[in-house]
Amino acid sequence: MNLSGGVVLITGASSGIGEATARLLAPLGARLSLGARRVERLERLAAELAATHGTECLFHEMDVREVADCEAFVAATVERFGRIDVLVNNAGLARGRQFVAEGIESEWEEMIDTNVKGLLHMSRLVLPRLIAQDSGHVVNMGSVAGHGVYEGGSVYCATKWSVRAISQAMRLELNGTNIRVTEICPGLVETEFSIVRFHGEEDPREAKQKSDEVYRGLQPLTASDIADCVVWALTRPPHVDIDEIVLRPIAQAGMGKVARKG
Repeated sequence: MNLSGGVVLITGASSGIGEATARLLAPLGARLSLGARRVERLERLAAELAATHGTECLFHEMDVREVADCEAFVAATVERFGRIDVLVNNAGLARGRQFVAEGIESEWEEMIDTNVKGLLHMSRLVLPRLIAQDSGHVVNMGSVAGHGVYEGGSVYCATKWSVRAISQAMRLELNGTNIRVTEICPGLVETEFSIVRFHGEEDPREAKQKSDEVYRGLQPLTASDIADCVVWALTRPPHVDIDEIVLRPIAQAGMGKVARKG
């Protein structure tokens, strides 16, 4: 796909992989619609990309858990740009590391509502537009947690297994159209992910210590590494669909199999 002039809608664009994806798309001439809860970060990012690359950006405060927010975001995008060419379902999170027996219902609901239902909300709103124009690309952010499991990650893993199932079903449902579907499945990526998991908004110091321990003794992937995969999938020739990309840091051979140094 030639992204010059194309409209790319990204959820969870205020930090991490979403922000990195916007930064890599901007020099390619894409027009960007950026959604997230932290609108002040989006505003700064949009201003920077406009100043540096002349990127036409829309930013919109929204929470993918709220259907009304998703509807308003899509409507604002279409009103501004007239179309949507790419949906990057990036918004997602993990909460806690409790075993099921000690699980916290509110954390389960937050993960399911964000990672699964949020992705479904956005896809339901955007896909009819892509089908009507018989072109487009949906990128769903999965995880290696959708290929395996680990103690204390039952619900998060379940949400990412769901993303994998939804992506595969979507690919079947769209067969015969010119709409592509890609799932990106990263391993350990050093972003704000672990800080959010350990409730950094409540106790930043303790969350940072726990987050640092996750990446101790290894070189994790970066948000830009994942964004590079997103852009690569988007820029393949129109007849090529990259169904799935699984990537891990070289130190991570599998779920629970991590070589640490020092």
